[in-house]
Amino acid sequence: MLLLDLVISLASVSIVKQQSTRSLQDTISLYMNRINHDFSYINHYMGWTLANDENLAKMNEYPENSTEFLQANDFLYKRFSELQKNYGQEYNFFYYLEDKPFFLNCAPMNISYTDFLELKNQIVSLIENSEVYEKYYSQWKPLLLNNKYYIITIVPYYNRYLISLISADNLIAPLRQIDLGANGEASLINEQGISISTPAFHNDKSPRKNKNVFTLMQSRTTVSSKFSNATFSARMVIKFGAFEKIMIAQLLIVLLFFIVTSTLCILMLFFKKRVLGPIQSFSDNLGRIISEDEPISFKSSKIVELEQANKQFTDLVGQIKTFKIAMYEQELEKQRIQLDYMKLQIKPHFFLNCLTSIYSMAQLQMYKEIEQMTISTSNYFRYIFQNSHNFVRLKDEVAHVCTYLDIQKSRYLNAFTYRVELSEDAGETFLPPLLLQTFIENSVKYAVSRDREMQITLAVHSEKRDLEDERMVILIRDNGPGFPPDILEKLESDDPINPTGGSRIGIMNALQRLDLLYGKEASVIFSNDMNGGACIQITLPVIKHTDEE
Repeated sequence: MLLLDLVISLASVSIVKQQSTRSLQDTISLYMNRINHDFSYINHYMGWTLANDENLAKMNEYPENSTEFLQANDFLYKRFSELQKNYGQEYNFFYYLEDKPFFLNCAPMNISYTDFLELKNQIVSLIENSEVYEKYYSQWKPLLLNNKYYIITIVPYYNRYLISLISADNLIAPLRQIDLGANGEASLINEQGISISTPAFHNDKSPRKNKNVFTLMQSRTTVSSKFSNATFSARMVIKFGAFEKIMIAQLLIVLLFFIVTSTLCILMLFFKKRVLGPIQSFSDNLGRIISEDEPISFKSSKIVELEQANKQFTDLVGQIKTFKIAMYEQELEKQRIQLDYMKLQIKPHFFLNCLTSIYSMAQLQMYKEIEQMTISTSNYFRYIFQNSHNFVRLKDEVAHVCTYLDIQKSRYLNAFTYRVELSEDAGETFLPPLLLQTFIENSVKYAVSRDREMQITLAVHSEKRDLEDERMVILIRDNGPGFPPDILEKLESDDPINPTGGSRIGIMNALQRLDLLYGKEASVIFSNDMNGGACIQITLPVIKHTDEE
């Protein structure tokens, strides 16, 4: 038992250390990502300022005491003060004009004046070095100023330079807020592995120099990660001596094993009767739930949690069955609506009207019109009978609508005109088949009149609400009498319309199809124009690929 407890204790300590290491790695990864993003943006901002902002060029051209120089300096100071507010007051920004020469801060400083003078001398020395572009451009490196390390980057542009500076201690400060144990620490290290941040210890205590049994048993866990576009790394050391103390305590506790052996036997018998028995019954009931072959029969148990779990599983099974039935009924409803929709498209009287029109044209020897009418009728019914998909290309649907309108123009002897406006990027998107014809057919049926020429307009374009949400907007307008007030009121309030005699059943069917295919993602707005005529706006999610292609 002592040996087993020792193995378990060692395994527990190892697992806890692994979890602590993973947690530290996640923490340092988040910290590194944020700092890398800040470094990258600051470099980009300074590079863009040097290349595009004329203030530095103006300052390089005019004397230091001139009005132009002071105004340009003030504008530059405001810009970098805003940048400093966004990324923290610990960042310092300076500029250096090599031709003058002139070195000054372009944002509030949080370093001492002696450090500022030392920084100025080192910047001048570094810029005189021809390798400054290679060493410091888009690179953050440690710099020692008066026995204190700072992190610096220099962005050059011809004879002008922008410099960003941050204390190594300020940069590592967020990681030092983490509890790393009594002797744990977080620091920045250079390429040689030497710490460039001031040593800091939790609880303001220095590490103990004396060694004892516990000190020798303590182990270190070190996590380090290198910054991108930088020559230094972050290192975290965790030292939790409590893990090893727990192992020794476990060994001492095992010595009490022989004292409690008899009590343990009694407890095991009690456990078997009061706990294992109900658990076994609960397991059998779960098997009945999965198989669904036998009725569920739960026995009373003294364990309240098991009773609650039994009840919850019973409710869950009922909800699953209800959900399956609802999904099955919804699928049946979808199939029924699709069948009804296809039945609506197969209208014998429309086909007979087409044949009658062709016969009348033949009597008048209108041979070209007969050819056009025959081809249009053939294309119309071919599109209907060959279309068995849930989605079709928009350009195919628009072509079908144009075919339908050409047929109707032949029947009504040019009593109306139509116009189609289709944006270039919308033609390859997908939508339900015969959707547009439903609303176009409604306009022809209720708006075309022999008294005056009517115009039908179909316009389609896409609009982006954000980077991932693109919508297709379809507008159908006519200059007819518009929707009757009672019908428009029901359409606007989503109330069902009583399809007496088949009137407006196509619109209700189309709305049900959109709800089944898109859910709440699709919307249809009905309205009447102020100058007369009906207007329908259909907004659908943009679908550029389907499984039916």
